[in-house]
Amino acid sequence: MLRLSARRPEEKFSKGVFVLHRQSAKKHARADKAKRNRNRHRKATLRTVMKQAEIALAEGNVETAQELCRTTTSLLDRAASKGVIKKGTANRQKSRLISKLHALTAEAA
Repeated sequence: MLRLSARRPEEKFSKGVFVLHRQSAKKHARADKAKRNRNRHRKATLRTVMKQAEIALAEGNVETAQELCRTTTSLLDRAASKGVIKKGTANRQKSRLISKLHALTAEAA
């Protein structure tokens, strides 16, 4: 059984492809595509910076790790505020990253 979106009940299912008939539905589809692309870019950037921070922590490079943790924290907060990721997920990832950073700085001191 095909379940149509409550947001766009005017969508029709034809030969395996959703065909949008209303102008508002077409506009929503365009906006959704733009949001999806924007969110993908934000998530990819976030993953890249988090990996760089993890590498810096593993190598024991304190200054680089601190800078990357600062950047990662900012990106996580921004992504959570924009709705790209959930707030709890951002807080959990920040907490794990900061605890690793504290362990590294305590070890270095």
